[in-house]
Amino acid sequence: MRQNLRALAAKAIFQVLERGMSLSVALPEQQQQLHSGKDKALLAELCYGVMRTLPQLDKRVSDCLSKQFKGKQRIVHQLLLVGCYQLYFTRIPAHAAISETAEACRQLKFENLVKVVNGVLRNIQRDNSPLATDNPVLEHNTPNWILKALTAAYPENWQQVVQQSHQRPPLWLRNNRLSQSREQYLQLLTDAEIVATPGQGEDSILLEQACDVTTLPGFGEGSVSVQDGAAQWAAALLAPLAGETILDACAAPGGKSCHLLELCPDIELVAVDNDNKRLQRVAENLQRLQLNAKLVHGDAADIASWWQGGKFDRILLDAPCSATGVIRRHPDIMWLRKPQDIEELAKVQQQILDHCWQWLKPGGVLLYATCSILPQENRDQVAAFLERTPDARLETITQADQPDAIGWQILPGQDNMDGFYYARIVKSKLQG
Repeated sequence: MRQNLRALAAKAIFQVLERGMSLSVALPEQQQQLHSGKDKALLAELCYGVMRTLPQLDKRVSDCLSKQFKGKQRIVHQLLLVGCYQLYFTRIPAHAAISETAEACRQLKFENLVKVVNGVLRNIQRDNSPLATDNPVLEHNTPNWILKALTAAYPENWQQVVQQSHQRPPLWLRNNRLSQSREQYLQLLTDAEIVATPGQGEDSILLEQACDVTTLPGFGEGSVSVQDGAAQWAAALLAPLAGETILDACAAPGGKSCHLLELCPDIELVAVDNDNKRLQRVAENLQRLQLNAKLVHGDAADIASWWQGGKFDRILLDAPCSATGVIRRHPDIMWLRKPQDIEELAKVQQQILDHCWQWLKPGGVLLYATCSILPQENRDQVAAFLERTPDARLETITQADQPDAIGWQILPGQDNMDGFYYARIVKSKLQG
């Protein structure tokens, strides 16, 4: 039986909204059911689109239902969101969107609700009224707690931050300088009729239009990798030197590990992560790029349990965080994260930061990084660390707009980059 694309979209969205699974896990599971690249792309468009506009779609659909779906039937509600998204945001003809979505209800084994799905979507099509924007959550398609947090953190430009977080992200590449210079790779792209421009980072390249990465010149051979422009600053700011032993704490999926080795192949790199499945991604990336690192499945807050060597010259701590800086890439974050998560994450960050510091050599550098835009996880976290750590000194990051600030906060959309935070901390050579 032909897999109905709308049914697969409803399944993925159900997994996210009802089961708390991330879309980056739920979506590929459903894409595996499809063979055509075009169908896989449409499935992604429907899922990501629903996540970006969830409050408005949810209100529109709920207003059309006399009784809300519960339990297993919630997947029919998610299916209606998919149908509603098609009517408002895609060029799919209304009759096709409605009939395919109604058929999906049948495929999901809710035969008794096919007429309901058909009726609701036909009512929405006939009525054709604009989606509601009469409160801040609806206007910005963002949970109220995130709006409050951003208003407090960025009183002058919070609306721009929210707006940028809802834009479709561009595709950034990282040139592998061990294969060719950035200029040479830009020429390869030009020859392949792919329009691209150099970014501010020495290896960064911004594509004008996203494409299937496997079609990029030399991708399979490791000439280039996909990595956002903001994330590419990590390796440059850590600035590895030949002969050093470097720890990449919380390393998965390995983009920063690989970049460190591309910058300086003559380092001993130890890449640790507590998620064995994601650590496999690090191994795959290293293999494609023909790079070597020591991979460890372990806890960055308990280094002694897996490391028998000495202290590290440099440590990259890409700490677990709210990921509020990458909502444009992962809009499901808005619906998976809860306000209480931020406090819990801040505690975990503090624990790992304090522990990693004990494993840094005197004179060594620790680069604290997150893909968050919330001060509690970034500026405030680092300020508190400096306050309680006498042998820690903050170094200026010259690329930052405000060099005197505590670290470098990159906001979503700034120079087309994701939201990211960096603080470069040096350990005093004088001991107690």
